[in-house]
Amino acid sequence: MEKNKLKSEQRLRRAYRTRNRQRAAGTRPRLSVFRSARHIAVQIIDDKAQRTLVAVTTHGKKAEVKTGGNVAGAKAVGKKVAELALAKGIKQVAFDRGPYKYHGRIKALADAAREAGLEF
Repeated sequence: MEKNKLKSEQRLRRAYRTRNRQRAAGTRPRLSVFRSARHIAVQIIDDKAQRTLVAVTTHGKKAEVKTGGNVAGAKAVGKKVAELALAKGIKQVAFDRGPYKYHGRIKALADAAREAGLEF
């Protein structure tokens, strides 16, 4: 029990650390990533207005990308979120990886979003 509690506390601390750096850095909207074993979801959030500007996921009936939570799905989600953001006039974002390492699916998503035109 203690080990599980410690892991969850460490995970929260990592997520807070990455978000606080972005809040201190400036006024860009935040590109927040959620990763599960089967799916991946991304939101572009305006922290000042406290609302979601763009959201893309591989999960649910209204999923914009149907490929799943693998690297190919992450690339597709990254490309789609960049397209929607550019359509709304958002060019620069701060990448919020949360408690996840910048590796694998998270890195693939970020690279695809950069290639599609978003600036981090």
